Amino acid sequence: MTAVDSAVNRRAVLFDFGGVLTTSVLAAFADFGEEFCGDRGLPLRLLSGDPESKQLLADHEEGRLDHDGFEAGFAGRLRAHGADIGAEDLLRRMQSGLARDEETIALVADLRASGVPVGLVSNSLGRDCYAGYDLDAMFDSVTISGKEGVRKPSRRLYEIGCERLGAAPAEVVMVDDLAQNIVAAERLGMGGVVHRTAAETTQGLRTLLGLESDDHSVVR
Repeated sequence: MTAVDSAVNRRAVLFDFGGVLTTSVLAAFADFGEEFCGDRGLPLRLLSGDPESKQLLADHEEGRLDHDGFEAGFAGRLRAHGADIGAEDLLRRMQSGLARDEETIALVADLRASGVPVGLVSNSLGRDCYAGYDLDAMFDSVTISGKEGVRKPSRRLYEIGCERLGAAPAEVVMVDDLAQNIVAAERLGMGGVVHRTAAETTQGLRTLLGLESDDHSVVR
């Protein structure tokens, strides 16, 4: 966990979804690669380094390419790199290793109960990635890349998230499992916590929100 700009007290928090409210997305993709592709690192190598795969992901996360289109395109890139895999149900298989992070979900609820505005800012992946989560009940605001036409680390998605919480970026902390997304938030003037565990994130938020060490409302 890394807390950014700890000298400034903030009053609201934006949370990422995958890898924060869930277990690690990177680990899930690696497990998928090992089980279905015979190469644990292949999916992430393509999504981070293959120009065609990167474009497929960007187009999908920003709502220009639908669920089925991404599955067809990415299955083709996997096959081009030696994986014998079909497009049907590809995203479900890629995300099958994800599980709820109940401790972080409880942290969100504790913050909200304590009067801290909380919102979600998430890059969407697939039509079912939020299934089983009542986001509108969990958060004061919800900002999803596929609906907004822009994705993290674009500053515009952070700005929309802050606007929906009624807070300026300088008043908001971003919690995300990817360091590059926190760097982008910091450039906008936000505070940031690179999420690793709920306990570490809680401590980072205590610092950035200026909570007293004897205030137990945010720690179970």
